[in-house]
Amino acid sequence: MGQLLSTSSSSRRSHLLPTSASKAPLGKTEADILLSDSSSELSHPFPTEKNNDNATNTQTPTLLPLLKKAKGHYYYPVSGPKILDACGGAGVACLGHGKSNKSVIKAITTQLSTVQYASYAHFRVDPVLQLEKFLCESTDGKMGKMYLMSSGSEAVEAALKFALEYHAWNGQPERVNIISRSHSYHGTTIGSLSASGHTTRRQPFTSVLNRTNFHQLPPCNPYRSPLPEEEYLSSLLTSLESLITTLSPSTIAALILEPIVGAALGCVPPVPGYLSGIKSFCHTHGILLIYDEVMCGMGRTATSPSHHLHAYQSFPEPDISPDMMTIAKSFSASYLPASALLISTPLSNFLTSHNKVFTHGHTNQSHPVVASACLAVQGTIQSRNLLSNVAAQGGLLLHLLQKQLSQHPNVGDIRGRGLFVGIEFISDKTTKQPFERELDIAGRVHKTALKNWQVLVYASQGCADDQGRGDVIMVMPAYDVTAKEIREMVRRIAGAVREVFDSLWVA
Repeated sequence: MGQLLSTSSSSRRSHLLPTSASKAPLGKTEADILLSDSSSELSHPFPTEKNNDNATNTQTPTLLPLLKKAKGHYYYPVSGPKILDACGGAGVACLGHGKSNKSVIKAITTQLSTVQYASYAHFRVDPVLQLEKFLCESTDGKMGKMYLMSSGSEAVEAALKFALEYHAWNGQPERVNIISRSHSYHGTTIGSLSASGHTTRRQPFTSVLNRTNFHQLPPCNPYRSPLPEEEYLSSLLTSLESLITTLSPSTIAALILEPIVGAALGCVPPVPGYLSGIKSFCHTHGILLIYDEVMCGMGRTATSPSHHLHAYQSFPEPDISPDMMTIAKSFSASYLPASALLISTPLSNFLTSHNKVFTHGHTNQSHPVVASACLAVQGTIQSRNLLSNVAAQGGLLLHLLQKQLSQHPNVGDIRGRGLFVGIEFISDKTTKQPFERELDIAGRVHKTALKNWQVLVYASQGCADDQGRGDVIMVMPAYDVTAKEIREMVRRIAGAVREVFDSLWVA
């Protein structure tokens, strides 16, 4: 194998551009839908060009493809070939695109003609009540109340606020500390970003983020641990015990985590026993446990035909249900913006018995049209038995990606559950050394996949360390994807990965 071109100086960065790009089997894409070849931050929320000559490092959005329509599992730009959607944005479009889901469109239009808006503070509306009932039943009654909102960040912000207010109601206002994990991401608002440990997403706002009341544990990332599984689990739980002791249990309001980590790490499930160990410590010390299932939940990580909607339910550990849970993305398939905070039945009962009302509200909270859309999406998933398809096609997706790419010298790990699979890239397979961030390997794979292979994947950086290193792409197709489409996605993704690394290595 040759040597990877260096990134030791900005003057050499121009040499990192592809030297001999492979010919794409699907034909050329028109110039107006191509992303720039220069380094870009593709992880979130949109691609940007970095101006390295500007001391303030200003960023300008790149020219993104202009869409004409989207149908099934394809995007159709105004010019150029159609693009196979292998990620649904950020794992959002779980039913694909277009008019094929007529029941969802009908539910939305019917509700618009009935009650298009009613303030949650003044009225109850039937679709919201039905949706709350459905969600609580989907947790086997572990959850007892729903707050319907518009985005995952809002739901996380609400969960953090609820934890603080609950303890104040309960005579413990000194519980003001929140525990989260490094290399985590929980949202864009100041509160949810304060709870996040993803360095590069926090960086522009560190001056105003709360560093006094938010505290971080190491992430549960078994690929990056040199320890055997049991020792690794023990070390993680010891870290939690130590942090609780340092802060004092009586000062801690809540602990928030993703049961299966999404964009921050790239589809990483925990080691067995981790969630039950976390819950045990929380329960012992009166700390509310919050699961952020915005990305990994609502069927995305189903692994068996009998699997329920929620990611935590896929683990065999007994009673690891949380005190609160946030959901979004596949909740409404983004037919309309939707998220929800679910609180446990004991917390719901506390509100009733103590005559308390959560001091929180949004203009469009409990929106009847949003509720109708969510009900129709979830009804479609149930009536078409799509969770079984998620489990079956997810297994095929993981198998084929591992078969095609696991031996590649720059592919470190391929992991995930259901239709939630991440591919992490490394510069050395033995040491698991990540690439330097400036190389933007994940971004290059994303752009090459889009430009030359007409397949859309989600790219992110920062899964390896606190310097923003660690490149990963995520594959998150719609729940009704077919085996044929899975095979085509894998063919194109594998081709793009090989093309990127073939162009970066020199003799």
